[in-house]
Amino acid sequence: MSDKKSVGGSFAPLAQPVFAVLWAATVLGNTGSFMRDIASSWLMTDLSASPAAVAMVQAAGTLPIFLLAIPAGVLTDILDRRKFLIAVQILLASVSISLMVLAQTGMLSVSALIGLTFLGGIGAALMGPTWQAIVPELVKREDVKSAVALNSLGINIARSIGPAAGGLLLAAFGAGVTYGADVASYIIVIAALLWWPRAKSANDALSENFFGAFRAGLRYTRASRPLHVVLLRAAIFFAFASAVWALLPLVARQLLGGDASFYGILLGAVGAGAIAGALVMPKLRDRLSADGLLLGAAVVTAIVMAVLSLSLPKWVAIIALLFLGGAWITALTTLNGAAQAVLPNWVRGRGLAVYLTVFNGAMTAGSLGWGAVGEAAGIQGTLLIGAVGLLAAGFIMHRLKLPAGDVDLVPSNHWPEPLVAEPVAHDRGPVLILIEYQVEKHHRRAFLHALDTLSQERRRDGAYGWGVTEDSADPEKMVEWFMVESWAEHLRQHQRVSNADADLQGKVLTYHKGPEKPVVRHFLSINRPGQA
Repeated sequence: MSDKKSVGGSFAPLAQPVFAVLWAATVLGNTGSFMRDIASSWLMTDLSASPAAVAMVQAAGTLPIFLLAIPAGVLTDILDRRKFLIAVQILLASVSISLMVLAQTGMLSVSALIGLTFLGGIGAALMGPTWQAIVPELVKREDVKSAVALNSLGINIARSIGPAAGGLLLAAFGAGVTYGADVASYIIVIAALLWWPRAKSANDALSENFFGAFRAGLRYTRASRPLHVVLLRAAIFFAFASAVWALLPLVARQLLGGDASFYGILLGAVGAGAIAGALVMPKLRDRLSADGLLLGAAVVTAIVMAVLSLSLPKWVAIIALLFLGGAWITALTTLNGAAQAVLPNWVRGRGLAVYLTVFNGAMTAGSLGWGAVGEAAGIQGTLLIGAVGLLAAGFIMHRLKLPAGDVDLVPSNHWPEPLVAEPVAHDRGPVLILIEYQVEKHHRRAFLHALDTLSQERRRDGAYGWGVTEDSADPEKMVEWFMVESWAEHLRQHQRVSNADADLQGKVLTYHKGPEKPVVRHFLSINRPGQA
């Protein structure tokens, strides 16, 4: 019974027409992107046999995501998401049109291919956080997790179809036709976005501007220790695992003696393995923790890298890449799920953008690094070095446990509105907040420990400075203070406090003595007398 329910629940979002249409369009769009990528990777092996040059294509596609994911996450929160996505699709279609024309005319060069791949990476960077952020708009609240899982499944369906189809088109009709098929896929996605009957966003008096939202996202990331663990685990895993992706075109061509269609089959095997991995993931989660899943993914990926270095028959490589696909989707969904679980809704887009920055930064740096190692140690030696490194890193990092993600991040809305003598301009600041506690001496150590934990929440929600002081005349009187950059940002703090944060504040209050609650005061900066 439980299995049937889980399967039904997994596909429930497809019963909602808007999600189903956009999901199908996204699968087609991603299929076209994979067709473009295989054409670009294979064309580079025609233009240059250098491992470093081939790895540059991978790096050119992921570097913009590393550089622009956080700004893209901010834009996701302050712009109309449908119009933003349409503009990005037009940019990506323009890139593929340029590649198509250059390929057809025989004018495509190494520099042009890398440059256009870089522009395509810019489009991917702008699109990634936005696609993830619109999911709650498309499905019911109880179906959000299933919708996120279906998005991952859709990407891997495209991964299984796109490379194989792209390899066949490339071998039969050439790169121009392959790029043209990618252009057609963007037209379908744009049509679906134009059809989407998205309601206009209501005007919010506390809406953030770009730079304020950017700073708030960075403050949250800097203060969130659970997110730090996820980011570190992701950076280590993908830095080592990127070796197989950076060198796979050369593995297919030089070690295995395959052509473009065989390279497409290899990538299709990765996608098929990822689909199989996604289907068995619920059973794996019943048996293994998130840390166990990530360790298993590292071990399987390392074994696949070692197998590929042995130059075994082609059918062995195809089977190995089926396992690589399963391991890859396991690592992606485990780390992405851990990041989602520690991010509240108000900063989810920006937090996921930081995660994407780390992911693509690790892939970019790894691709460049493994390309350089390949020049010195050869393809087989590089794969073996990467396999040993990934295996060692997997066991070492297994001791740093991923966050459980079981805290309640729903806004508590328990803070009362601050008292004001007259209306305060939203851009006025900075603001100093003072909270006065009375704490008995024998509770002092426990109180300060609880307050230190609470300080992380203050910083995550908007404070850029925090401290605690005591009264020299009465050591039992202590004042917590924190600074916020503007009055509007402090009002947003009121909206951001979660139920878990409220529990932290409640624990601090247990050490406050007296019948009255702690006194809270708000101080606004003023101009100097000569400028008043």
